[in-house]
Amino acid sequence: MNNLHRYIEHTNLKPTLTHYDIESLVEEARAHEFVGICVPPFWVKKAKRDIGEANIQLVTVIGFPLGYHMTETKLEEMQLAIRDGADELDMVMNVSALKAQMSWVKIEIARCAQLAHEHERILKVIIETAYLNEKELELACRWCADAGVDYVKTSTGFAPEGARVEDVRKMRELLPSNVGIKASGGIRSLDSAMQLIQAGADRLGTSAGVALVKESRQGGQAADQTDSSAY
Repeated sequence: MNNLHRYIEHTNLKPTLTHYDIESLVEEARAHEFVGICVPPFWVKKAKRDIGEANIQLVTVIGFPLGYHMTETKLEEMQLAIRDGADELDMVMNVSALKAQMSWVKIEIARCAQLAHEHERILKVIIETAYLNEKELELACRWCADAGVDYVKTSTGFAPEGARVEDVRKMRELLPSNVGIKASGGIRSLDSAMQLIQAGADRLGTSAGVALVKESRQGGQAADQTDSSAY
């Protein structure tokens, strides 16, 4: 696949990352022409400086990784991330409230979408598919679509499972065509990446992007670089 790199958001959300990791992330994204990088909120300002004028989307996370922050906290996090230069915001849905079927979850998502769009930013909502049954997955997708989000994202990378092909395929059936899908969590092989794209993923959040692109360009042969990170 010649354009695999344009699906990849090069990601590092490890709790131990340092400024050296941010610099490497940006340099690798620039070298391989990844669509974006995903970093913790604390590192957005530095990442923005390092990206400079390069065509790299700067993504950060909101309400991460459990999602049960108060709505006001999420909105304030978004404001700060936008101030620091984030282009895209990956907000963790309140799975706890969804499971309680509290409809204000949709209101929270809509408020986050409104804020993002007022600033011409992209909002992705992480629904953490590993914790959802079929009915909950359907409800989460419907609420996200109704609230006006830009993408629905499978996973944080911190749950027991990450992106699953069957979940992405189901999400593509449930979501309207104007809502994209970001698959993330445990994407470490070219075969897995390709299956997720074929199932309907528009973006791949992974820390193994360099290895995946190398393998793709080598015609599926083993890449020189491997990465065992879950993100």
